[in-house]
Amino acid sequence: MAQIGVNINGRNYRMACDDGQEEHLTGLAEKFDGYIEQLKGSFGEIGDMRLTVMAGIMVTDELVGLQQRIRGLEAEIESLRDRSEAAFDSVEANRREMVEAVENAADRIETLAGALNKSVHEQ
Repeated sequence: MAQIGVNINGRNYRMACDDGQEEHLTGLAEKFDGYIEQLKGSFGEIGDMRLTVMAGIMVTDELVGLQQRIRGLEAEIESLRDRSEAAFDSVEANRREMVEAVENAADRIETLAGALNKSVHEQ
């Protein structure tokens, strides 16, 4: 396991992470620190614990919003799949109808050709 130092609200914290995840963890810590800095800019120094809790709530709110958006997009994808399948079924039904119509027309043409051929030979 790798160990790195991250700085949140002016304090350095030593953290462990899987090898290769150092940059990812550093980025997460920087993003979280950004929330704290945003809150400090809005509310001033209101205490480390309160800033941390408020930043955690902001992150959770963002997460919940993204989860709702994902659920909405998944529902939209499912709807598009259903519509796509319905369109494919409709196209397939139309194709079968056209094949049947062409086969019927071919049968009628053969019947007419046979009748004409017979009529020409009888004269």
